[in-house]
Amino acid sequence: MKGMQWGRLQVDVNCQLRRGAWYRVKQVASLKAVLDVNRQLLAVPHYLIEVISAPPRRWSVVPRPQNARVLPRDWGAAYAVCPSCRERAALRGRPRTMECRRCRGQFEIAWDEAYLAD
Repeated sequence: MKGMQWGRLQVDVNCQLRRGAWYRVKQVASLKAVLDVNRQLLAVPHYLIEVISAPPRRWSVVPRPQNARVLPRDWGAAYAVCPSCRERAALRGRPRTMECRRCRGQFEIAWDEAYLAD
């Protein structure tokens, strides 16, 4: 693998990865991808992961999972995930950019992606 890569879930499944969050990819093999998740290596089936070679720079817009337990109800049908620190945030209106309250990064919002859309 040349250079750094980042991966995120591309399938709506419950696993140890936060939907919409990007993680560093350590290895991609024929059957699995190994990701750095909070300084721990996690192997997942490679078909679950979307991999990119440039650092993510936009908030992911994530549809609310049907079985969400920890997301506030008032966040509605979708929320955003910071491309830098993986913090989740409510989407109020349809802003073009948003600042992350955790890492203070200012990023555009990926409204044009159909992330985990049916």
